[in-house]
Amino acid sequence: MRISVPHRTDKETARRKINERIGQLFGQFGHYLNDSSHSWDGDRLVFSGNAKGIKANGTVEVTDTEVIIESKLPLLAKPFESRIKSSVEKEAESMFA
Repeated sequence: MRISVPHRTDKETARRKINERIGQLFGQFGHYLNDSSHSWDGDRLVFSGNAKGIKANGTVEVTDTEVIIESKLPLLAKPFESRIKSSVEKEAESMFA
């Protein structure tokens, strides 16, 4: 799954917004997660986690103009891919509106 969203700001501000939102999401949904991790490698955030037995991993790359989210969904989640993608797109767009 690949999602691109323009961030309309500089890389540093985009990264800060992403970090803030991750903190909010962990506060809200952290009790559902096991074995979750995320770390920055330059302008690329690498993440992985397990929620209720469903594993996910991927990257969030911040370019000069956009944020690119790439994730590999497990086979179990494939039937929900369009709904998941739509939710992630809306969330990302609202962060950078």
